Amino acid sequence: MAQKMTDDEWRAFVSQGTRTGKLSTVRADGGPHVTPIWFLLDGDDLVFNTGRESVKGRNLARDGRVALCVDDDRPPYAFVILRGHAELSEDVDEVRHWATRIGARYMGEDRAEEFGARNGVPGELLVRVRIDQVVAQAGVAD
Repeated sequence: MAQKMTDDEWRAFVSQGTRTGKLSTVRADGGPHVTPIWFLLDGDDLVFNTGRESVKGRNLARDGRVALCVDDDRPPYAFVILRGHAELSEDVDEVRHWATRIGARYMGEDRAEEFGARNGVPGELLVRVRIDQVVAQAGVAD
């Protein structure tokens, strides 16, 4: 039987290793758009980068509602769904700082600066999601 994760458990789960998130944004026609992302937690916020002109960047500029799913696809299975509202920043220093930290998580410390330089440029956004709701279950197949 599935068990609800505690606050500490879901935070550890989504921060473990290089798990990607599946981000859902709202298209102009009201339909969903889902894409994988690299991300970090910063306190009670979820942070990631995207291009201003990407589908998700345009969606977020118009409608900041998001949902993110992070899962473990190995038995006994687990998942966390985060829902919230995004705030966008084009401050290049802030974008580069977070792009570097995210690069460190997913590519390793030795390549962090490379990814920060590549993704911390004009036209890129820092997305900060204020998490409003968490659904977190472990042992789904138990």
